[in-house]
Amino acid sequence: MTKKRHLVPLTAALAGALAFPAALAAPASAVTVTRATAASDTGTTSLAEVLLADGDEFDGNWQDYDILTQAVLAVLAAKPDSPVKVLTQGDVALTAFLPSDRAFQGLAKDLTKRGYGTEQKVFDALVAAVGVDTIEQVLLYHVIPGATIDSKTALKSDNAVLTTALPGATIKVDVLSRFLKLVQLKDADPNDVNAFLNYRALDINKGNAQIAHGVTSVMRPADL
Repeated sequence: MTKKRHLVPLTAALAGALAFPAALAAPASAVTVTRATAASDTGTTSLAEVLLADGDEFDGNWQDYDILTQAVLAVLAAKPDSPVKVLTQGDVALTAFLPSDRAFQGLAKDLTKRGYGTEQKVFDALVAAVGVDTIEQVLLYHVIPGATIDSKTALKSDNAVLTTALPGATIKVDVLSRFLKLVQLKDADPNDVNAFLNYRALDINKGNAQIAHGVTSVMRPADL
């Protein structure tokens, strides 16, 4: 492991010609939103605690969530009152979809047309490309507030439309195979590959009000 540089104050508007469009904050088109049944978990360990459990540093494991963790920290450093802070409030029920470091590497390459060989470089490239405000919106798009949706419930939720923590933005659940635990999450970008639940990273923090599932790519709250 290489010790991470300490986070420096980040401005909300870094020079980023590749920033997501303003449509992020606009209400989605009319859609019937169905709420998956919430599991009755009452533990209060927050997802922030889980994400920080392996230390505050980047490493060489592209399958964990170091870039996501640093994205959350960067947003909260720049905007302490951001709705992202719900991830630190373990008594507030929610379900989060967690993109791996490899998923963020793919997003950085897609946005900048360059490859990055370390997690630090991926993180720096994303901040420079889109800015903290957009990173905040992307994080909120991966959070479903008010429901603790475990994998058993998710596999029974074909065609459910989940309301995210980003105002007006939704995600559609497409269960392709319950036996194989193959679940696709359809985001707002119809031209890109949709994320899948990582069957090896389900029910993270199970037993608590906040639960998470790994996903194979970063979901996009707008058509890029």
